[in-house]
Amino acid sequence: MSTGVLLLHGSSGVPDLDRARLLETEGYDVLAPAWPVRAELALEAFPLDDLEDRNDRIVVMGSSWGAEAALLLGALDERVAAVVAFAPSAFVWGRVGEDGTQRSAWTWQGVPLPFVRYDAEWQPDEDPPSYTPMYRQSLLTAPDVDAARIPAEQIKDVLLIAGGDDKVWPAVDFAEEIVRRRGALPTRLVVGPDAGHRVVLPGETPKTAGQQMARGGTEAADRELGERAWQEILKVLPG
Repeated sequence: MSTGVLLLHGSSGVPDLDRARLLETEGYDVLAPAWPVRAELALEAFPLDDLEDRNDRIVVMGSSWGAEAALLLGALDERVAAVVAFAPSAFVWGRVGEDGTQRSAWTWQGVPLPFVRYDAEWQPDEDPPSYTPMYRQSLLTAPDVDAARIPAEQIKDVLLIAGGDDKVWPAVDFAEEIVRRRGALPTRLVVGPDAGHRVVLPGETPKTAGQQMARGGTEAADRELGERAWQEILKVLPG
């Protein structure tokens, strides 16, 4: 049985090419497209059709905003057999336009998905800023947060990887929320208490692209989590 992997980058906008090569070395068919992280995007635009044409099974793997997309695809597209989510979100978040207006990051079949609005009153008190407090505050102040929850219970199989020192958003909290929602469904959670937002798998170079912000962790802790996560990824990929 052949497995195709859709590999989705985060808000840096830069595809995870080291990760793609690592997966290709293991024999997987990998697509790692660049996609516009600041605009509303149709989930159907991701190239699952191409992977389906060449493979018996599809796994979607994503980091941060890419993990958000991966979980949504796993919930909404029945062709997705499993999702691997690095620094996941349990909610759909918005995008802020140049005029300050907020809109959903994603559409499905032409309809914008409900999303959590950022709290416009929040201001960072660190430089570089940590945005984890903003996400936590927004969940307390935004209207109808429940409607924006990713329907994780609709995903067939999930592997979640999160750092306890994530300074971008509360990835461990989000991952634990997904675990609770899924109940007895196949779900694995790998946590690195001292790791940050960017997990480093064996053979990867730590990623440096993206806007200036605190991401937490240390290279040693990020790599230690990556070593343990890789063993679990190798269990998920073959099916």
